[in-house]
Amino acid sequence: MPGVILVTGAARYLGGILAESLVAAPGVERVIGVDVVGPEQPLAGVEFVRADIRSPVIGRVMDEAGVDSVVHMGVISTPNQAGGRSTMKDINVIGTMQLLAACQRTPSVASVVLKSTAGIYGSGPKNPALYREDTEPAHAPGSGWPKDCAEVEGYVRGFARRRPDATITTLRFANIIGPRIRTGLTGYFSLPVIPTVLGFDARLQFIHEDDAVDLTRRAVLAGIPGTFNAAGAGVITLAQAVRRTGHPWIAVPSMMFASVGRSISRASDISRAHDADFSAEQVRYLTYGRVLDTHKVEREFGWRPALTTAEAFDAFVHRGDRPEGVTAVA
Repeated sequence: MPGVILVTGAARYLGGILAESLVAAPGVERVIGVDVVGPEQPLAGVEFVRADIRSPVIGRVMDEAGVDSVVHMGVISTPNQAGGRSTMKDINVIGTMQLLAACQRTPSVASVVLKSTAGIYGSGPKNPALYREDTEPAHAPGSGWPKDCAEVEGYVRGFARRRPDATITTLRFANIIGPRIRTGLTGYFSLPVIPTVLGFDARLQFIHEDDAVDLTRRAVLAGIPGTFNAAGAGVITLAQAVRRTGHPWIAVPSMMFASVGRSISRASDISRAHDADFSAEQVRYLTYGRVLDTHKVEREFGWRPALTTAEAFDAFVHRGDRPEGVTAVA
């Protein structure tokens, strides 16, 4: 049971909610939140440190606090969160390398939990019916956040070899969605007119933001090693999801999809629609989809999401006037 927990990415929505949820957990003495910017609102019970995980400061914080468990929620999903793709990659990849180096130098660190993404499997015409944790990607991502996450996972595996005494848990989430979180995908489904790829109807999975936080919290407290897929039960197609939004849609040829989507996004007066992501990997996902096998997390954690894929998406659609969180990784 961890006594002192460090959470990276704590100024963002999911990281902040997770950090707060760990404060009252049995046996937890301190929760330290770290990010390069301060949170929009104070995090109840969390000791916040404004620091860049790429700097030596993070090692000193961990050593002086005697950190037992590190939860890496700080992998950035969109370039506008970091000020550009180059900075984003530097924070994601170099930042993770420096964080793990600090973990290796801190003897008290006994566990590392990584929030990753199912995007590391990629998407394409050779997708299997279900991606298991040991499935080799048929279409490995070649750019963007999914590629960064694949590299991050590689560094985490290297750390596991160097520190076999530490428990390593990697959570590969389907797209996280809900009434408050804002991501590239929620921006897409918020467009006033939603483009789809002519001739394709991707199979999609989602996990509700509360379920994602709940599983991450359990992973921190339980200390169960391994890599785990996580998604709400069931599948909905892109066409079904678009119909649920109630927005009109337009089917366009694949070669025009990204440019049409960006044009609609720029012309939109809905603030959340400006988050819409039309990167190469996102376009492939919206064309071919991706479905996860989640039996391993159900078996080893004894856990299932409270909401299905369809219910999680409906929670996003019916968010109404509830306050939204800041842009968060998915």
